Amino acid sequence: MLERPSSAASLPDRVRSAAAAVAQRSTFVTIDDRALAAYAATIPVEQACRPTLAPGDLPAVDRAGLVAWVVTVNAVNFGSGFFPVLAKRPGLSGSRSVFACLQDRFDRQGPLTVDDLRAATVEGCTALFEQEPGGPATELMAWFASAWRSLGEALADRWDGSFEDLVASAEGSAATLAELLAGIDGWDDVAEHGGEPVPLFKRAQITGAHLAMAFAGTGPGRFDDLDRLTIFADNLVPHVLRVDGVLRFEPDLVARIEAGELLAPGSPEEVEIRAVAVHASELLVQQLRADGHPATAMGLDQVLWSRGGEPRYKARPRHRARTTAY
Repeated sequence: MLERPSSAASLPDRVRSAAAAVAQRSTFVTIDDRALAAYAATIPVEQACRPTLAPGDLPAVDRAGLVAWVVTVNAVNFGSGFFPVLAKRPGLSGSRSVFACLQDRFDRQGPLTVDDLRAATVEGCTALFEQEPGGPATELMAWFASAWRSLGEALADRWDGSFEDLVASAEGSAATLAELLAGIDGWDDVAEHGGEPVPLFKRAQITGAHLAMAFAGTGPGRFDDLDRLTIFADNLVPHVLRVDGVLRFEPDLVARIEAGELLAPGSPEEVEIRAVAVHASELLVQQLRADGHPATAMGLDQVLWSRGGEPRYKARPRHRARTTAY
């Protein structure tokens, strides 16, 4: 059985270290060092230093409701491998459709309670996320329901049913919050590569980032170590880096991706795509800081993820894997 990484280092530092190790031995995905050095100049510095959310990206709820929103939505912030078959709202991507459906639920009826989460069902998720009963996204809806039930049980057992108590228990550390979330069933995100564990923890890390942006760095969104987070390794940020020439994929892997083949979660190529993207982003942040800009990986992630919505990136297929990691 694969051993968990030592907890002596913070969760983001374990991600950072493992990603660097994967980049050193990777065979499917490599970094073009020359392209990376030039790419740093294309990054909008203000956004990379001070990432924000648009007001329309948040539900109209009070402080407690907004904390609940961020944690609840990130509990189901995965499923990109199903997005080609997900019923989407007009003009929205898969992830934005999921967020919009849940935002409407919060706007109309208020936050999902811990009891709501503990009672989540595939039928309820199918209705909430506007899917066809028994349709191609049914497995994803079952995963969503399971993720919410696990979150609800954890909140009830460890934090008196309070989203705010969960966040407060991190004591102003985004890394600690990520560690707490990583201990909840369904939030685990540790792969293996070359016989070594590779923690990536996209959802556990992005929750603190979303809280910081939702609350503009105040109250439940005040964390003293946001600059220690890595990027949130999914399938879009690596795709942007590949299209822009920073990452180079082995030709057969490109052919498989562009043919729409699903990659096996935890396969060497799937792990390399995510981990090498993390390491490349660390190098980009280092370059931006060397140029005098206080950039963070969190901010860079926001830049690249937003860039991925542009037509030139959407015109080319990105890798897909059916997993609860992203």
